[in-house]
Amino acid sequence: MSPPDRESFPSPRIGTAQTLNRMAEKRADKDWVKGRLNDAKTRFLLLVDLSLAVDSARDKSGTKLRWYTAEQIEALGVDLNDTFLLGCNENEDDVTIFAVSLSSAEAANVPGGAESLKPLVDLRSLAMQGDLSPEDLSLAGVARALAAWHAIAKCCGRCGGKTRSKDAGWRRRCWACGQEFYPRADPAVIVLITDGERCLLGHHKRYAHKFYSTLAGFVEPGEDIEACVRREMREETGVEIGDVTYLASQPWPFPHLLMVGCWAEALTTDLSLEEEELYDARWFTREEIRQMLTETHPEGFTVPGSHSIAYALIKSFVELE
Repeated sequence: MSPPDRESFPSPRIGTAQTLNRMAEKRADKDWVKGRLNDAKTRFLLLVDLSLAVDSARDKSGTKLRWYTAEQIEALGVDLNDTFLLGCNENEDDVTIFAVSLSSAEAANVPGGAESLKPLVDLRSLAMQGDLSPEDLSLAGVARALAAWHAIAKCCGRCGGKTRSKDAGWRRRCWACGQEFYPRADPAVIVLITDGERCLLGHHKRYAHKFYSTLAGFVEPGEDIEACVRREMREETGVEIGDVTYLASQPWPFPHLLMVGCWAEALTTDLSLEEEELYDARWFTREEIRQMLTETHPEGFTVPGSHSIAYALIKSFVELE
């Protein structure tokens, strides 16, 4: 069974609508950055403990990202130099967008306290709610990934000294030894295994009851994508893999993954599960997958939501019938 054509592959919601010009060539230009920070049109996203400040109705409908001006950010007691550049929105007359990330302790010290910054919603919940546009969801993903990186890169892994933010938040430099650090994206494979008529989905121990998804694993040093797929799938399920076809990728900022979506040909179908990883795995027919996508499966089995590349991989299996 041939995999779907890449051009017809359904796009996941996070990270697929990149209308943002990241302005990489301007990050080290201090005068340009300062000018944009003080531009009246510039907008700021706010994160507290990696959750985003949003505006929504009391029933949580109509949720939108909350935008701050530079004046409003400074009124919170935040130094504009502690913000980080996301880029310029080419669909909105090159409006420059920055983000600022506060810890819960920092948020407690703003005027009015942390309560004044609510509602705060984590990105995964925003994606599942489906209220944000793909553009805003992608923008929020960039902000969260950068915020998570800054939170764990405050000290040098080489000498232990403190690091300082540079290049509008896209580089950190140790004040003691000069070691430089950059935001990272860890590659991981996410795989739809098929024997032609069925696909293999797994239920991890961390998943909700009766929730099944595609299988995934991290790329190890010295591995290419195909080797990683064959190793991870064999380790987790015992299935031997033949052809591996790359279809699409998705940034997954939890905290900083790049999910590489693939179809994989099953050469064997007997299962031998890695119990520390998988609680269950089973082969599903197209009809069963169709029921799971529409939440009508007689046993109540479900699959990931449309925000994820896992959903796109599973949906493509049905659509290729």
